[in-house]
Amino acid sequence: MAVTKTAVVTGGGSGIGKAIAERLTADGHQVAVLDLNPTGSFFGQKADVTDPDQVNGALDAVRQELGPVTILVNAAGLDGFNRFDRIDFAAWKRVIDVNLNGVYHCIQAALPDMVEAKWGRIVNISSSSAHSGQPFMAHYVAAKSAVNGLTKALALELGPRGITVNAVPPGFIDTPMLRGAEAKELLGGTVEDHIKRTPVRRVGRPEDIAAACSFLISEDAGYITGQILGVNGGRNT
Repeated sequence: MAVTKTAVVTGGGSGIGKAIAERLTADGHQVAVLDLNPTGSFFGQKADVTDPDQVNGALDAVRQELGPVTILVNAAGLDGFNRFDRIDFAAWKRVIDVNLNGVYHCIQAALPDMVEAKWGRIVNISSSSAHSGQPFMAHYVAAKSAVNGLTKALALELGPRGITVNAVPPGFIDTPMLRGAEAKELLGGTVEDHIKRTPVRRVGRPEDIAAACSFLISEDAGYITGQILGVNGGRNT
């Protein structure tokens, strides 16, 4: 019988993060959600991942309520759309701060529990745009590419301590963020247009990403680390 562990999912209030939190709960873990708007039946903590004091405070509250944190899924994210020559430095920094520095802050906060336990699972949600590129999203693509690099570096560093670090770059996933981009005509076509260009002929679901995370967190994946597991319906191979 699997031992119940405490998992923290950032950005777990909606979309992919919420689906991951629900799946890890179904897997038998105690799940806490860090989000600007935490919702659902999870142990929720309001926190901005770009603020290390808020992150540390939230994780301290999780420890007091649920115990040491040995599973961390970094799903909090912020997109952005603009021509590169119109991205001012404030917008650039904001996207980098959420998508990259937020991952840094959360791993730093959770790592001591994993080191002490000599067991840990870190899954970073990056983006398939790190493989394919994406026009008008230079700041977002740069941040998510850096997350993949961070994943590989930490896998080498933390493996000897019993901690695996992997990344899941979602492809075309049906989330409020995606539908918002579609409504603003920022996708280069509709969702249906993109489905026709996807080998498996459907849009991805948040549950598809959650399933990949569930596997990477499981004991069955103990020999898998430093990997970028694309979940994209064959759009990027």
